Amino acid sequence: MLAKGSRPLARLPLSQPVLAFTLLASTALASSFARADGDDVHFRPGHLLLSRAVFVNNAVTITPGVTQLPPNCVSPNCVTATADGTYPTVFNNAGVDASFGLTAKISLDELRLDGRQVQSLEVPNSAQRRISQDKDQMVTSFSSKSELALNLSLDHRTVTFMGYLAPIGAVDVSNSNTPDVIDPTNPVPNTYYRMVAEVDENGRFHFTKMNAYSGNNGRAAIFNDRHGAGVFYTSGNAGNGGNPQPAGVITGAGMQIATEADAPLARQADPGGPFPLGSFDISELGQKADKIGKDTNFRGLAVFNDVIYTTKGSGGNGINTVYFIDTTGNATNGNPKACPNGVGVPGPSASLPTTQIFYDGSKLAAQGVTPYNMCVLSGFPTALKSTTSFPFGIWFADANTLYVTDEGNGTVTFDPTSNTYTAAKAQTLAGLQKWVFSSAAGVWKQVYTLQAGLDLGVPYTVQGYPTGNNAATGKPWSPATDGLRNITGRVNRDGTVSIWAITSTVSGSGDQGADPNKLVMISDTLAAATLPAGERFVTLRTANSGEALRGVSFTPGTGDSREEAHERGSCAGGHRDDCRDAD
Repeated sequence: MLAKGSRPLARLPLSQPVLAFTLLASTALASSFARADGDDVHFRPGHLLLSRAVFVNNAVTITPGVTQLPPNCVSPNCVTATADGTYPTVFNNAGVDASFGLTAKISLDELRLDGRQVQSLEVPNSAQRRISQDKDQMVTSFSSKSELALNLSLDHRTVTFMGYLAPIGAVDVSNSNTPDVIDPTNPVPNTYYRMVAEVDENGRFHFTKMNAYSGNNGRAAIFNDRHGAGVFYTSGNAGNGGNPQPAGVITGAGMQIATEADAPLARQADPGGPFPLGSFDISELGQKADKIGKDTNFRGLAVFNDVIYTTKGSGGNGINTVYFIDTTGNATNGNPKACPNGVGVPGPSASLPTTQIFYDGSKLAAQGVTPYNMCVLSGFPTALKSTTSFPFGIWFADANTLYVTDEGNGTVTFDPTSNTYTAAKAQTLAGLQKWVFSSAAGVWKQVYTLQAGLDLGVPYTVQGYPTGNNAATGKPWSPATDGLRNITGRVNRDGTVSIWAITSTVSGSGDQGADPNKLVMISDTLAAATLPAGERFVTLRTANSGEALRGVSFTPGTGDSREEAHERGSCAGGHRDDCRDAD
């Protein structure tokens, strides 16, 4: 089913050069990369790439008291809209329709490392000229806050992210079924493919359809393009219906693998699947099994030293923590060799997978996808249904230093006297956590949390965005930072690291995922084991009204020999702004 490849090369940090690779070696694949209509883009290696969800006004007509939600709903799953399609009050409909969302444009912004914008590229969508139904296109769900993570491919040629094959302004797409996985108990009956998008350094796009994540959404994707593997590793969640869940919902949750398509969307066959890549269940830690398929509600995604890592930080089931996929086999008790009791560290013989888990279908309903092949990373939380741990993004500075973002608890407790979201302000773990590995103990230990400059719980205003209270919630429209989500970073030559992150918010809006949020940056001393004085986040960009920032990565080509050559040429040519971006 999936392409096979030999053991990949070890991934090098962005601060080190790697070998140059031949771009778009496959003629068929090269021809299927398509440029966005009217765009002329060349991303410069060493810059940042930022993803934005952009609300499209007048894309949908919703009449309060008349429009039935979700679209095409069947009684008793229908509710009546309470707000029209105007931003941001449209998201007050989430108060009656728990699946509410509207598909929106995706924009990719190239930024210098200090946040200055270089150029912007819009992902093809149905609102553009000449983008008909049979053309390559992708949208995101506004306001699904966990979407649009950006990740460099393993050889750094492309950046990948996830979305939907749907038109602009479609309602409740993020909780729809996928075409091959129909859950009759899902209150959202419509079907849409989930997709992985790739963009290369010339601004060309390529899309691959998936049937995974029926009833929910894909969050992140990383492309393994080494030695002809041609597969995506993806993280996300599935299910929006009753219990027990259909087999396709169980197999389509969490970690998935997908073969890169070799044709434009109109010529792609149904991809089949889902194809599970990783599986975890709390029974690995001796806990009683809960809702099958919901322990793998995964979000962040990273690959380091041939090991795949992910996070869980939301949902009413399972353990909010950091996980990894173990490819070394299973112990005598059936659990992964790296964690017979559910908790461990990757073994020295770990390698990147190129095929799905070959699971026992007869055990799906009772045990999920088995045998299990995922572990909690040793030292990270193991508490069930935590109310204090909400990990999201992960970035390895080196083999012994891991930065993890915590998005906060999302509690909207507001004190009008102090003009503060008090629950957000009181958090001690939200923000950027630094973890170091103790080789003697074989565990990771949290050494401190970076929060200064985030102003947790302090409302801010955005031009054009409402002030005062939202009549539907009785609380202020103005958002405040609650923590951090997606992340990227690099190691600098002076012994520091630079880290860029996307903020999460709390507010009185109908859906906090619709809030204008921020891109922030901080420098940390890599060797520090206690919180250094004076380290503070700075805000590089605040979303405009009608926007939400989602993912951040480096531009395609960053981290290979072409980047160093480009920097040498730019500096020699006297381009001082480019030289300032170099290490």
